[in-house]
Amino acid sequence: MEITTRPIITVSERDLERLEAMLASLPDDQPGADALREELDRAQILPSEQMPADVVTMNSRIRFVVEPAGKEMDITLVYPRDFSGRPDQLSVTTAAGIAVLGLTVGQQIEWTAPNGQTVRARIVEVTYQPERAGDYMR
Repeated sequence: MEITTRPIITVSERDLERLEAMLASLPDDQPGADALREELDRAQILPSEQMPADVVTMNSRIRFVVEPAGKEMDITLVYPRDFSGRPDQLSVTTAAGIAVLGLTVGQQIEWTAPNGQTVRARIVEVTYQPERAGDYMR
């Protein structure tokens, strides 16, 4: 995955700890692992209690629009261990999952899909965020 536009992203301390532990347990050739590490390395890190309510965090339920198709999606960003294959889930190790992590409502990001097509996603709404709900165990 090559990200062509890199907006500022914000990740909570708890998500960072959990994602780093997850990455340490993955095989070296796990697709998406290096791209996720790069995103975490450039992220602004905040205490979970200070996370703005409009940021996409782990286990957030979000609505975003994928261009050029104009398709609106409603998904929950999950860890690979929680991914069951349901169409309303997005694993954080996929190109789209890595792309939306840490974005704020209104931000967009572009990346090059495996087929060479440029894909753009814009965050429309964070309908549920664990930090906003005071749910720090998710």
